[in-house]
Amino acid sequence: MKLPQFLEKNEIHALVKGIDIHIPEFSQDQFKYIKFDFEKIDLLQKDVVENIIFQFQPDYILHLASYSSVAFSWTHPVLSFQNNTNIFLNLLDAVRKLNLSTRILSIGSSEEYGNVCEEDLPLKEDHPLKPISPYAVARVSQEMLSKIYADGYGLNVIMTRSFNHIGTYQKDIFVVPSFIKQLVQIKNNGGKCSELVAGDISIVRDFIDVRDVVSAYYQLLNKGEKGEIYNVCSGQGRSLKEVISDITDILNIDISITIKNNLIRPSDNKIIIGSNEKIVKKTGWNIKYSLDQSLKDIISYWQNYLI
Repeated sequence: MKLPQFLEKNEIHALVKGIDIHIPEFSQDQFKYIKFDFEKIDLLQKDVVENIIFQFQPDYILHLASYSSVAFSWTHPVLSFQNNTNIFLNLLDAVRKLNLSTRILSIGSSEEYGNVCEEDLPLKEDHPLKPISPYAVARVSQEMLSKIYADGYGLNVIMTRSFNHIGTYQKDIFVVPSFIKQLVQIKNNGGKCSELVAGDISIVRDFIDVRDVVSAYYQLLNKGEKGEIYNVCSGQGRSLKEVISDITDILNIDISITIKNNLIRPSDNKIIIGSNEKIVKKTGWNIKYSLDQSLKDIISYWQNYLI
């Protein structure tokens, strides 16, 4: 569920300007409470970005644009870093030059923490950052730019470190939809080919439903403190092996798992579990969707998609 759907569901009146390099599939007819407009642009085009912000005069900016795959950053490190850093810098500087009071939510990642010891869990926002992938380094850079523009220029920027979120429509280049797509296909084939291909399934992640993530972003845009960083997470850890077991239990299938070395990253965080104490205390945000419910909804999506 993206922000427009969240606003519509909660009957929040808003005018939304969407910007992307790809044209999304949507119809204005589905929205009663919001007016939705879209422009296809590349955020690397600084003058174009500045012109759109000047024309629209946004009260809020939710910055989600990036190459968001860690695996992609390992195969395309230069492209990933330059894109993910410079598009955000263009956005910040346009708001600065136009002297707007726009409230900006800068979306970071739990990948910024790097490898941590179990005794440091759950991770709090004051934990040292040790990024171990090109993607994570770009996210740390984005966060540092946010702090500079908030402290040095007075921009109204709030930052997140968002943990692994999942949900329907997520592309199967990400781990959970990749597993579910494969396992639904196995179920549809009557178990004739029961092999699941995976990378390192021992790693532990803090998974959170995208619907809860969007709710957190809305709360932060309204109640977050300027210049502060907030973990957006469930506070619970689950290994990929356990996630696979959960999915096979829901689908009622037996499988074998084949580990492919080419799916294992050169360096990966072994365990990431966050504390959401700060965001809960500041905004009153709460989690509504369990991992089990998320998995069932994603399974239902792929069952319909693969018909």
